[in-house]
Order: sequence, then C-alpha cells, then structure tokens
Amino acid sequence: MFDLTASAARAAALVAGVREDQLENPTPCPEMRVRELVAHLHGLAIAFRDAAAKIDGPTTMTPPDPGASVLAEDWREGAPAALDELGRAWRDPAAWQGMTRAGGVEMPGEVTAMVALDELVLHGWDLAVATGQSYDPDTAALEVAEQFCAGIGEDPTERSGLFGPRVPVAADSSRLDRVLGLSGRDPSWSPPRG
Repeated sequence: MFDLTASAARAAALVAGVREDQLENPTPCPEMRVRELVAHLHGLAIAFRDAAAKIDGPTTMTPPDPGASVLAEDWREGAPAALDELGRAWRDPAAWQGMTRAGGVEMPGEVTAMVALDELVLHGWDLAVATGQSYDPDTAALEVAEQFCAGIGEDPTERSGLFGPRVPVAADSSRLDRVLGLSGRDPSWSPPRG
C-alpha cells in the first residue's frame, strides 16, 4: 500500500488556485483546456473513490472522455471534496484487495491505486503548468508514477488512450521530468504567449 492522500490534497490545492480567467487556458493535454482538466480531475476523483469501495455503476463503468468533460457549477467545492474523498478511500486496506473497476476497466485493487496516483501526479503537473502554479509532488508518489509509466511499452496501441509517444529527457533530469517524458509529456511545455 502507498498513500494517495498527499497527492489528492496537492491536486485539490491546485484546483483551488485556478482563477476564473484561466479556465480557457490551454494545457499540456491537447484535447483539454483548464476547464476540461478540472472537470476530468473531478470525475476521476469520483471514479477512483468508488473503485476503492468496489462500486459497480456509472462512475466506475464509464470510460473517460477528458475532452468532453463538463465543469460542474460547484467545481470550486465539489472537485476538492471529491479529491479528499479519493485519498481517504484508499486508506482502507479492503480497497487494495481483489478486483475493482475504474473507467470501465477491471483491474486488481493495487493496480487501480497505481493508476489513480499516476493520474493525480500527471494531471497535477498539467494543471500547475497551465495556470502558473508551483508543483512539487512528493518523492514516494513520483516513484510509483515512474514505475507505472515505465511499465507502459512503446507500442502505440499499448499507449493509446493513456499516453502519447515517450518524450526523451536528459539522463540527469529530475524524477518528475522522467515521469513526464515517460508519459509522453514535454517537461518544458509552457502555455503559448498571447
């Protein structure tokens, strides 16, 4: 088991730091603006919270469509609350046992937790860089995310829907930059200057 609460809290703080005038900003995810990214974080928090509880229903059975995510009216309260619930849900040892489902995919509990943490780490960075916020994920979370991202092969069919092609980074890059490169993100991405 590993702890998801710090990464969930970090993502919640980033959501709280989004200004209204940043909702239309581009993000490192080409199909999402900040508004879709916040909506996606909100939705994945609910899905992985429910996956921890082994709930079979619309929240866990529906494949994600980040580009079609609609920002809830109460996103300022709702998204951070859902992220907090996600972190707490995975503190229950039962969440890690047996099989569960998220995004319509059935996986062992421990793999589902890895996917959830990877989503928090990567989308935390996406949101931070898109909105000019600082981002410093904890070492333990980066270790899990690096292990997960490194396990996804180079084959485009294996990466489809998860990540883009790997982005090479220098050998002496930070662990965060290595994780970003493995996930298909360019660590030097920044919003276009208008």
